[in-house]
Amino acid sequence: MAIRIIRTGNDPVLRQIAKPVTKITPAIEKLLDDMAETMYDADGIGLAAVQIGVPKRVIVMDVGEGLIELINPEILSKSGEQTGMEACLSLPGMRGEVTRAQHVTVRGLNRKGETVEFAASDLLARCVQHEVDHLNGILFIDYLRPDQIIYEQKEARAVRGTRGS
Repeated sequence: MAIRIIRTGNDPVLRQIAKPVTKITPAIEKLLDDMAETMYDADGIGLAAVQIGVPKRVIVMDVGEGLIELINPEILSKSGEQTGMEACLSLPGMRGEVTRAQHVTVRGLNRKGETVEFAASDLLARCVQHEVDHLNGILFIDYLRPDQIIYEQKEARAVRGTRGS
């Protein structure tokens, strides 16, 4: 496993539409492993392959209930509405309130090539929608007007050393 570099800002790969995975190979399994390690290292709850420069339809997520890996995910249905704060590992220092579906049903493949389908609500539903958007070249800021984007200021931290006597 390896921690990969997360693409940020205006990197053109973030606007690419990811290609479906046609065969699950050892390279795809390694990609899943690297994505999970990268996501955890960055303290994220989701990561799409495009965010590490790989335009394949692969996502990983963990909203606190364990790792979910999906290959070729598709959202089958959406219902309800929720509005909440979102941020993105590819847009550091930016966040904003985004309205998304409260409940989704999603289907994809696991790393064994088996079809998995499940219902997700609340934070997991938000995460699924955010990551699938990445696979379609959509960023959370695309749902916001410029004045709705919150830019976090990095605090300048002075390091003050003390000298022993």
